[in-house]
Amino acid sequence: MNHKPSLLLYIHGFNSSPKSQKATILTQYCRIHHPDIKVVTPRLPVFPVEAVKYLSSLIEQYQHDYQIGLVGSSLGGYMSLWLNALFHLKTVLVNPAVRPYELLTDYLGEQENPYTHERYFLAAHHMDELRSLDVTEIRSPEQLLLLQQTGDEVLDYRQAVEKLCDSKQIVEEGGDHSFIGFERHCETILQFLAL
Repeated sequence: MNHKPSLLLYIHGFNSSPKSQKATILTQYCRIHHPDIKVVTPRLPVFPVEAVKYLSSLIEQYQHDYQIGLVGSSLGGYMSLWLNALFHLKTVLVNPAVRPYELLTDYLGEQENPYTHERYFLAAHHMDELRSLDVTEIRSPEQLLLLQQTGDEVLDYRQAVEKLCDSKQIVEEGGDHSFIGFERHCETILQFLAL
């Protein structure tokens, strides 16, 4: 049997970057414990449709040569759910945004990414773009793992728990949006993704 090498694609959240804490933790964990796994943590375009086009092209580029697993955090989790529906890849969602087109209306206007210092203008039509990516029906719940902390101060954790009710879930009391103690779950993530 021809076994493809493994690739983990980490998808960061809104105003985040490949240098985010969770991306760094996963990259370092794989480097030490699973050096055979290629970890890709792309810097995403700031606008939703451009971001998913870029991510789709990355997956199309790699999928013939690699077995791919997705990890998406916050807004990256929302996009990961869309990519899962399109490409049928195993996916781990960390404190994912469920209705970002409602949440991010508070951020319309001038923005600056604190990691990259990229400046841009978030407009109402970008909320329409986000809404167009909403996965209203989850067809393969067994491909999804939810990592959720109830103390998330940015998102209502109950939205993700409800939306992914048929998927495997690890829900921890307390914590915050950054997912405190994320490093404890690296091995669980890799085992679920079968990488």
